[in-house]
Amino acid sequence: MKILVIGSGGREHAIVWKLSQSKKVKKIFCAPGNGGIKEIAELVDIKADDIPKLLDFAKNNKIDLTVVGPEAPLVKGIVDIFKENGLKAFGPHKDVAMLEGSKVFSKNVMKKFKLATAGFKVFDNPVGAKKYLNEIGIPVVIKADGLAAGKGVIIPKTIEEGEQAIDSIMIEKIFGESGNKIILEDCLEGEEASILIFTDGKVVVPLESAQDHKRIFDNDIGPNTGGMGAYSPAPVVSKTVMDNVIKNVFRPLIDGLRKEGKIYKGVLYAGLMMTKDGPMVLEFNVRFGDPETQAILPRLKSDLADIMLACVEGTLDKIDVKWNKASCISVVCASKGYPDEYEKNKEILGLEEAGNIKDVIVFHAGTKDKNGKIFTDGGRVLGVTSLGKDIRSAKVNAYKAIENIKFEGMQYRKDIGDKAIKRQRLHSDIVRV
Repeated sequence: MKILVIGSGGREHAIVWKLSQSKKVKKIFCAPGNGGIKEIAELVDIKADDIPKLLDFAKNNKIDLTVVGPEAPLVKGIVDIFKENGLKAFGPHKDVAMLEGSKVFSKNVMKKFKLATAGFKVFDNPVGAKKYLNEIGIPVVIKADGLAAGKGVIIPKTIEEGEQAIDSIMIEKIFGESGNKIILEDCLEGEEASILIFTDGKVVVPLESAQDHKRIFDNDIGPNTGGMGAYSPAPVVSKTVMDNVIKNVFRPLIDGLRKEGKIYKGVLYAGLMMTKDGPMVLEFNVRFGDPETQAILPRLKSDLADIMLACVEGTLDKIDVKWNKASCISVVCASKGYPDEYEKNKEILGLEEAGNIKDVIVFHAGTKDKNGKIFTDGGRVLGVTSLGKDIRSAKVNAYKAIENIKFEGMQYRKDIGDKAIKRQRLHSDIVRV
């Protein structure tokens, strides 16, 4: 097979890395890719959301399967357009990609199919939103409706902060048109976790669980980011929790959509809050999570190309998805200033030394290759990833690898994995799918 992977982040590097292990894959292209992906795939200088150029490339190069990494092209309908042109693409069609493309659509779907989620109200003007905010008070979660690169969720500490957030989203348009509508949502308490599934529209196959770390600083302090690290499995996801989520979240959603003529194919991510009343849905993403993918795919024993093709062709029931029992942790190394304005073009040293450590994989996210040297080219730069017999050993190995890596202004959290280590001392009922 010839495969085209669309995207340029750490998630896409992990996908390309896993696909490259398949005996059925002869050639991998990646558009636009990054400095690390360049080592295992041919880079194509086309932006991830330039659907006409991507379509021409796939046609001209007789691509057998296109794998869509980021959400933007999915929401724009790339899978539909490729299908109309006789091309196979892994990912959901536009009508169901709106589960991520519009938080209002997503919350209404959750309500329709009776999925456990926080109470909410939708507003299309700041005056009504502020009035409601003052009625319900703090805590509250304020969400921009559309895509916002993982940063469209604000949890204000005061009413004044909440009013400013509403103005920033709806008047100042910090997220552009994504802020035309907003959601004010009840603030759930508990521990977050991520559960993903493969699906062909009928069959639901869970991936191993993971837990992301959204805040920029240790101990979950500071502004939200796209994710500063992840580990898998997440001890908070017991077998009971996993069964609950499959039965009460994914099955009603996939079956309910199908009955409406909306066939969801691809991977589906549920961001969950483990509350005292059980797991509740925070959000859906219609693609692999980032950085969860970097912690999950190294544990996959089965052929990823086979799984993706089965999702597209509706034959997932014929695939036996198997997992490595090892644990995995991925720590993000980010640029100075991230998640706000950040610096670029800093040379990265020590990548070879880090990658030579046993069980370590360094996934590139925001990097570029200039004359054989690797430079920073994004906010999240690297995902230093390690397998281990448990989270503790995986953590030790990952941070040992990070000691070799240097670039000016590099920042990273030192506590990725600590929640799991603490919980593993208390519980042993960790689900293995």
